[in-house]
Amino acid sequence: MPMSTQPSISQTAPIRTVAVLLTCFNRRELTLASLESLFQQQGVQDLETTVYLVDDGCTDGTGDAVRAHFPQVKLLQGNGSLYWVGGMRLAFDTALKVGFDAYVWLNDDTILYADALARLATSANQWMADAKPAIVAGSVCSPVTGHHTYGGFVRRSRGPALYFDKLEPHPLVGLTCDTMNGNFTLIPRIVAETIGNIEQRFRQQFGDVDYGLRAGNAGFSIVLAPGYVGECSENSLAGTWRDQRASFTKRWRQLVSPKGVPVAEWLLYTKRHYGWRWMHYAASPYIKTIVSSLRPATLMRSVDTAEPATERIRSRPDNILPQPTSERISEQ
Repeated sequence: MPMSTQPSISQTAPIRTVAVLLTCFNRRELTLASLESLFQQQGVQDLETTVYLVDDGCTDGTGDAVRAHFPQVKLLQGNGSLYWVGGMRLAFDTALKVGFDAYVWLNDDTILYADALARLATSANQWMADAKPAIVAGSVCSPVTGHHTYGGFVRRSRGPALYFDKLEPHPLVGLTCDTMNGNFTLIPRIVAETIGNIEQRFRQQFGDVDYGLRAGNAGFSIVLAPGYVGECSENSLAGTWRDQRASFTKRWRQLVSPKGVPVAEWLLYTKRHYGWRWMHYAASPYIKTIVSSLRPATLMRSVDTAEPATERIRSRPDNILPQPTSERISEQ
């Protein structure tokens, strides 16, 4: 029997129990630093927090280090090929079977500010007090420049074009948006029970953005918490399919890899969320890669330097693709 999206009293009660979900692969120091920032959270005395971490076949001692420094973390073992979506699905599924008031996605290269969890929980409780359960996303910034890196997106139509623009947080007020990155995101119980787990047909990309869009389609709001909740460096374009200095062969190999825009997954994502425009956008990243690989080197340099990635807020030219959550898994 389909579940009603009308929240019950218990589903809109204040959040008391939280499952924090992470996945990792061979980033021991980053993972430890992220966990350290999590366990130093302030203003959360009323929250009972359980942490689930998937060790997806780490060979750098991450699992042993976590056991030694954070024995309270519930470690789950992956098979070494889960990527971000698979790892987070495993953690999410395990926590869903236990049942919590809210589920928090945390990327293991995100360093939280001391009030980050309290800020998300407060925002979520405010929305639930009005019987409007909402996903609450946190924005993060570069530890070097302070510029916005990951957070929420606003979907905008401009004639036949459809874009996802980054949304900078307001310092004091929560903002509604259309979807989000999964760097630090709170999902209330009613949303998780209605939407379910992350889409299993995705591996590395699209899972978080797709989840937010599906939640929006189901009638839930996506809210960007006030201010920044932590720091996370933006992914470098070097060596990726967007790197116009790389050879076409290398770019194409990266493009169709799990960390790029794999064809089957991109078709699923565009058909699901781009409406009548989906056929145009389904071909777009592949055509753009071919065309840009034919450009003269001098033109490529001018294009690369014309607009720094850290400045691409709400107006970047390649934003038909929501920027993926920060590099979740190192090379597998």
